[in-house]
Amino acid sequence: SPRSPSNGSSRKLSVDEMYLSDTGGQYLDGTTDITRTVHWGVPTPLQKEAYTRVLMGNIDLSRLVFPPNTAGGVVESFARRALWDVGLNYGHGTGHGIGNFLSVHEWPVGFQSKNVPLTPGMFTSIEPGYYRDGEFGIRIEDIALVVEAQTEKPFLTFEVVSLVPYDRNLIDLSLLSPEQIRYLNAYYETIRARVGPELQRQQLDEEYRWLQRSTEP
Repeated sequence: SPRSPSNGSSRKLSVDEMYLSDTGGQYLDGTTDITRTVHWGVPTPLQKEAYTRVLMGNIDLSRLVFPPNTAGGVVESFARRALWDVGLNYGHGTGHGIGNFLSVHEWPVGFQSKNVPLTPGMFTSIEPGYYRDGEFGIRIEDIALVVEAQTEKPFLTFEVVSLVPYDRNLIDLSLLSPEQIRYLNAYYETIRARVGPELQRQQLDEEYRWLQRSTEP
């Protein structure tokens, strides 16, 4: 099949480029769909800025507080704004519903114009990206649960439930707002609190050390 590796089409990985890893699994208590982009060497200024702006869009939509009965299509542009600011964009959807041990792309939840209003209990992906043909691709995909916000009137927000650090090597902190940095630090604290003890329980020492390094404030 075209997806099988072959000597003609395969090449060695190097530390000089970006890698996009779209991962997921079916578990009895849920379905995961998580994408991370990494660079193990020295990213170019454009790669770093593009990655940071994709992350900014991911954060801006994830921390958004919005009225009940809001459809995903109404708030979708929050994931694109940081890219739009410098004339960049991406050509795919910003997110899709995720079933509980069912479909990974599950109708009718999501951020397209024909998706239903967001209500508490729904799971959706939040996945802005940026691509340059023949050069590199970036996508940062998390799973978020729609929850009630801590507001006087019952508004809604998202709780990100995928607990995987972002690549520090690709983040230009000077572009982030204080609110975005606060969000990132709170997310990293959550990852440490929930994933750290499990890694220790399984005696995965190297993985635990990696997690601590990757979630430093």
